[in-house]
Amino acid sequence: MSTGTLPASARPGTGTGTVVIGLDLGGTKIAAALFGRDGTVLARHTRPTPARDGSAAVLDALAAAVASVDPDGSATALGIAAAGVVDPRTGMVTSATDSIRGWAGTALGAGLADRTGLPVACDNDVRATAGPELAALDGEHGSLLFAAVGTGVGGAVAVDGRMLHGAHGMAGHLGHLPSPEAAGLPCTCGSTGHLEVIASGPGITACYERLAGTSVDRLETVAARAARGDADAVRAITAGAAAVGRVLGGLANALGPDRVVVGGGVPRIGPLYGNALAAAFTAELMPPLRGLTPVAPLFGHDAAVLGAASLTTTLPLHHPGALR
Repeated sequence: MSTGTLPASARPGTGTGTVVIGLDLGGTKIAAALFGRDGTVLARHTRPTPARDGSAAVLDALAAAVASVDPDGSATALGIAAAGVVDPRTGMVTSATDSIRGWAGTALGAGLADRTGLPVACDNDVRATAGPELAALDGEHGSLLFAAVGTGVGGAVAVDGRMLHGAHGMAGHLGHLPSPEAAGLPCTCGSTGHLEVIASGPGITACYERLAGTSVDRLETVAARAARGDADAVRAITAGAAAVGRVLGGLANALGPDRVVVGGGVPRIGPLYGNALAAAFTAELMPPLRGLTPVAPLFGHDAAVLGAASLTTTLPLHHPGALR
């Protein structure tokens, strides 16, 4: 954890007398953590994601991570924060990009339960990561707007203490809201003009390439050029940041959040990005929300596995044998 301490009510296992596992599945890495009854981390394990080998290989790798982090079999349940659109009620991956081959349509909950012999709770990785942020709000009825801006743009929305999942697990996918700055640009989802196209790391990089007429290898290169005064780099970064700020400001007016969190790798490129996002966000707000400002996440690299483990107390559990 970076700057916050998780309240006891949000710690996995607290009050249940159980040991649980949290899994974080990304396109390149699987992270696993074993949490004790008091929410402390007892063991950790990481391994590469076999993303090119298909969904069965990924489920096998997840099960192997469970066995590695808990060789004595002390856990009574596991939660997984997974890439893609995940419906926690059915345990299915309802939609996904090709970062994991054949991931869409995977029976994540039941498939992992069969491989591990444990009950499984599952959700989208961004919603799971946002869970500890929601739990950290004072009171039981807090509302949260959470954006994760990295290679894509993900999000989570919680209203009156309840994380929203929506039909097919679609709630919170902020990257696919329309954005004027992205008008006419093709999105990975097959549509055009979505926020992700202009605001993600690759989106900002591509915007710079269009403006400057030259290729760059990554977002950090654009940020370095902006720091040296490259006008096209400044424009690309501020355009992407302002697009996020405007979308979040509009959503804040619609949802009335107590807290707006912006995480992911892109905001870490520096104050040029953060200041442009905050200015655009503030400009959209209705008067009662004028004191609201976007903030960085409270929790560090453990947020996803911690949130995943916490799913075992808040979401339906998928049990072994459901596929048979």
